[in-house]
Amino acid sequence: MTDFLARQERFAIVGSTNDVVRAWLAEGTPEVCLAIADEQSAGRGRAGRTWTAPVGGALLLSLGFRPTWLSPDRVWRLAATISLAMADAAEEIAGLADRAIRLKWPNDLVAETVGPALPVAPQVATEVRKLAGLLGETDGLGGPDPRAVIGLGLNTDWPAADFPPALAGSMTSLREASSGRPIDHVALLDAFLGRLEVRIAALRDGRFDVGDWTGRQLTTGRDVDLTDPDGTVRTVRALGVDSSTGALVVEDPTAPTGERQVVVGEIRHVRLATVAAIGV
Repeated sequence: MTDFLARQERFAIVGSTNDVVRAWLAEGTPEVCLAIADEQSAGRGRAGRTWTAPVGGALLLSLGFRPTWLSPDRVWRLAATISLAMADAAEEIAGLADRAIRLKWPNDLVAETVGPALPVAPQVATEVRKLAGLLGETDGLGGPDPRAVIGLGLNTDWPAADFPPALAGSMTSLREASSGRPIDHVALLDAFLGRLEVRIAALRDGRFDVGDWTGRQLTTGRDVDLTDPDGTVRTVRALGVDSSTGALVVEDPTAPTGERQVVVGEIRHVRLATVAAIGV
């Protein structure tokens, strides 16, 4: 354990690593704390969805922070920074090209599969498959004891033959993205933590890697389906992301500027409208 981590524990099985880290923070554990599990019996994703993975098939972890050094409206950058650190580390360990791993707003890690050339659009991407999901949970933002827990589940050494049938068409793993390359969890975790330490130090100093965050966004320039909390689905053109608020910027002909910002919590789900749907 480096000086970057105040506490780190590995578990064979827990209900949820997010719950473990939240309890640590409530007990007074300083940042940064890290819980890793080989298996979760009650893993969860955004909007109440479940997150399951076979033993050895995924890297499951949660990180805890006491972000007194971030204004409440910038705490979203913790999850974004974790996503970027993991994307870099996963590309290295899996032998993938730079930015082969993209971000689906707000912070899912996905891999884009390029299909055969077409007469009107050579090298059109035909599939987008989910590699990892993040779940951020906060308490006390704006108060004297703010706490943030960021959970991450990354599909690693998981063969496609074993994918759950309901998700097989929308998910992938580092093993599949790298054409069968074995994924070393120890090397992956070390690569991730090394990058995260550097990125968090920069974030503490007020520096956020806007270029990498915006450059990895998969939705920019594409039509997306936004699912409202009531289940209503709207198709809009995504224009980019806002580096101050973390919002997704979409076209809106009714707005004075022709665009508006969509923030996390305002919608339940985002998926690309013109490619295969991305699973939870």
